[in-house]
Amino acid sequence: MNTDVEQLSCRELVELVTDYLEGALSAEDHARFEKHIGACHGCGVYLEQMRQTIVLLGRLPEETVAPEAERELLEAFRGWRSG
Repeated sequence: MNTDVEQLSCRELVELVTDYLEGALSAEDHARFEKHIGACHGCGVYLEQMRQTIVLLGRLPEETVAPEAERELLEAFRGWRSG
């Protein structure tokens, strides 16, 4: 395994957390994620919060999200990613 992987920023970690939890990251991104979590206490706490949220809330069925709420959420996330 290549130990000279490019460092992952906290913002990148937040963008990848869902894929990480679903096991959908490439081997390289998984290694970068793990390395960052090992060194960044704040991101480790964030990851644990995400895990606990999933455990406590389970999965929200898609059909329970009102179309207007879905539209507002998508707009908010688009704005966050471009900001």
